[in-house]
Parts: sequence; structure tokens; C-alpha cells
Amino acid sequence: MDAPDSANPLLSLDYEAALESLGDDYYDIVPAAVFPQHILRFRNDDLLPTLVLDPSTVIDQHFIQAFGQFQGRDPFLALRYHGYQFGDYNPFLGDGRGFLYGQVRGLDGELYDFGTKGSGTTPYSRGGDGRLTLKGGVREVLAGEALHHLGVKTSRCLSLIETGEALWRGDEPSPTRSSVMVRFSRSHIRFGVFERLHYLERPDLIQLLLNHVIAYYYPNLHAVSDPQERFAQFYAELVQRVADLAAQWMSVGFCHAVLNTDNMSITGESFDYGPYAFIDQYNPRFTAAYFDYFGRYSYGAQPNICRWNLEMLQHPLKPFISSADMEVGLSQYEDHYQAAYRQRMLHKLGFDDLSIGLAKHLLKLTIQLLEETVVSYHDFFLQLSEQFSSEWRSHPDQIFSTPLMASDPGAAELLDQWRHFYHRCLNSLPEEAMESIAQRLRQTNPVTVLLRPEIEAIWEPITAEDNWAPFYNLLKRIQQPFCLR
Repeated sequence: MDAPDSANPLLSLDYEAALESLGDDYYDIVPAAVFPQHILRFRNDDLLPTLVLDPSTVIDQHFIQAFGQFQGRDPFLALRYHGYQFGDYNPFLGDGRGFLYGQVRGLDGELYDFGTKGSGTTPYSRGGDGRLTLKGGVREVLAGEALHHLGVKTSRCLSLIETGEALWRGDEPSPTRSSVMVRFSRSHIRFGVFERLHYLERPDLIQLLLNHVIAYYYPNLHAVSDPQERFAQFYAELVQRVADLAAQWMSVGFCHAVLNTDNMSITGESFDYGPYAFIDQYNPRFTAAYFDYFGRYSYGAQPNICRWNLEMLQHPLKPFISSADMEVGLSQYEDHYQAAYRQRMLHKLGFDDLSIGLAKHLLKLTIQLLEETVVSYHDFFLQLSEQFSSEWRSHPDQIFSTPLMASDPGAAELLDQWRHFYHRCLNSLPEEAMESIAQRLRQTNPVTVLLRPEIEAIWEPITAEDNWAPFYNLLKRIQQPFCLR
């Protein structure tokens, strides 16, 4: 590999060999693909200050050299892992089209991973070409940015480079264009890394990995002197992080699509987006992936699936955490999830500190209204935000005016029930709280939502005329989702 370019700020970062130091029982060292072309399509300048970099000092060629030509960095680590895929255990997984590029300490003191996608074949490619379609890269850029700006804990894309190859895929018109992406996340370690070591009967490697994860991603547990108690607290905190993440997805109307255990991060961070989708109407049975024939990973199933994945993780952890301690930790999942989901949904409705009784009933009525009527999930909350008036305290009949209910007596009755209870909730608070409600509504309910038609609308001009202006326009709007129309 070429010598590092000291003038390239991305190559001059202080990379740490944190995961590499665990030894090659966890990964394979792999080469990067050589591509015929390098066109930088996206660079995430918002992330550069976290790396203590001034965006004005990082030129496009720096991104291309580091993350397209892969000059000046090695080794690249393809992680080994297994996973439960659609409920069945698969021991033939691993990083098949990506690798851990490097790990860097951020301005906040946290360790971050650069992980590639589309960077070439590895021992785990299983006959695939190790490439990423350009559309797949575009979709993941948009997913990470949209979720981040909606308050979801997520990985984000640092760069996307078109690489000039023609790819053949069964789920896209082919040949289709190729790309390589770099994902910026807290950790490259999946539940499936632990599951593989359990499958291989290597508790020694599991213990080493546990200590590594706690040291880097759960440093608050360092003070716990007893190892078993420290491991038990780690599992309980992971349960809470995953419950919070599921609540974040559900509140913003996001369906991840493929929640296999190899797509679950040990830090409780959302990542690896395939055929994801944001719901249009509230439908718990909505399924994003065309190959999820039985709806295992439907929108409404996500909280329970995340809990199941945490339960499967108990198997590799049993040598170090008692079953009783893990059951205590997992038993808190539902309460964590419900509290987090309720709070986020209350914010979407404008409230922060309603009594628990009022909060639960308002949420129940809201979900019933959304599920049993044709109102758009996102438009409902946006219209609530745009229409809100302090006059609603005195005039419940003016709350949420919509013509959609006029031709549906059942929907009109549900709306009337919801209006009167929303009115009751408003009057449970002092009049001076109305401005805070209005502000919270504006800051929580996005004007722009990344629905599938929005993505297809920007992909068509890219395909037809290599016109990227609609993509950058959409990107700007999802990065400022709460700006007024």
C-alpha cells in the first residue's frame, strides 16, 4: 500500500487499533477492491468537527484518496460473525462486502468506527461480488441523515463514492451503477459476533470481547469491581438502549426491514439499512422488505423482535451472567420501551409532563384514530403542529380541522372523541404552557419525511440524466426536517 499522505487530514487522524488488538480470532485481514472510477457523490461535513477536522481544510480528493482508492491505510478487518436470520441460525455470515477501515477518537472522547460497504470481496462474500449499488448507497445516506435529524440513535454515512462498475442485481434494473460507502458509527460489533464465538465454544474469546465492549462503550461500569455484577449491569443497560432505540423507530414511523441479530449493534445503535421504509399510514402490519413474506419484521413487530434478539444474546453470555440476572435485565425491556415510546409520542402531541393516566389514554386514542382512519401518520402530526392554537383550550370543536373525516361517520366519531380528550389534556395545564406546546409541536413533527416516493423521485433523474440536484435538495430538507413550509 502507498505511504500515507501527510497532507490528507483523513489519513492523518490518530487511528486506534482497538478492535485489532483483540487478535485475529475476531476478523480476517482483507484487501480493498480497486475501482476504475472515483466520483465523490456525498461527503458528510457535519461529521468532520467530531473528528476535530475543519471541513474547509478537507477537499474532495482527500475523501477519494482515503475512502475510494484506500491509500495510506491498513490493515482492513472483515469481522467474523453469525446470526439469526428470520429466526433461523446461520453460521455462514461475516463482513461480505465491507470491512472495518479504522477507529478514531472523537472530540467528545468516544471511539468511532469507519466501516465500509461495497469495498470488495472477503472470505464471507458467499459468491457475491462484494459491491454496493449506487442506489443502495444513496438510500443509506438518506436513511442515516433522516433518522439522525429526527432524534434516532443511528450510524451515518461519512462518504459515498461512485466507482464506475456495472452490477447485476435481481432487485434493481440491471446493469446498475456501483459505489463504495463509509459508515460512521460507534461500533462495528454485532450481536452475531458473540453468537459465533458461542457456536465455536470459545467462552475465553467471549469474555475478552465482553471486557473490550465494556471498556470502550460502557465505561460507566468500570467502577463495578465484581466481574459478574459488571457483566450483568452491561446486559441490563444494553436492554435499555435497545428498548429506547425501538421506541425511537416506532415514534418516527420507521421500519428497519431486516432485524436479524447480525444487524443489531452491541452499542444499541441503529445501522445497516437495507430495504427500509417510513410508513405513510399507521399500519402495524406494514412490511418494508419484499422478501419478508410472513411479516416477521413488520413495523409493529419491531419492539418484540428486538426483545427476542436480546433474549438470543443470552446464550453466549450465560457463562458470565447468571440466567436470573439476565432475566431481571430483560424483564425491564417492556417498561423501558413503553416509557420511551410514550414520552416521544407525547412530544409529537405537544406535551411533556402530562399525568401518567392522561398520557396513556391520549396515546391510546391517538393510535386508534391513526389506525382506523385514512389520515396520514406524518400529516396528522404536521397538521396538528401547523393548526395549533391556544384557543383550543376553549373551543374543542376547532381542534384539528380536516376534511378527511367528513364522508366517514366512524372516523368523525373517533376524531370527536380524540378532540375532547386532547382538550381535556390542554386544560390540565396552565394557560402559559400553551406556547411551550406550540413550540414542541414545531420542533418534533417534520415537514419532510423520507417516504419511498421521495426516494424514487430523486433516483429517476440520477438514472436518466445523472442529475444529482434533486438528491442534494432532498438531503438538505431531511437535514432540516422541522423548517416551516
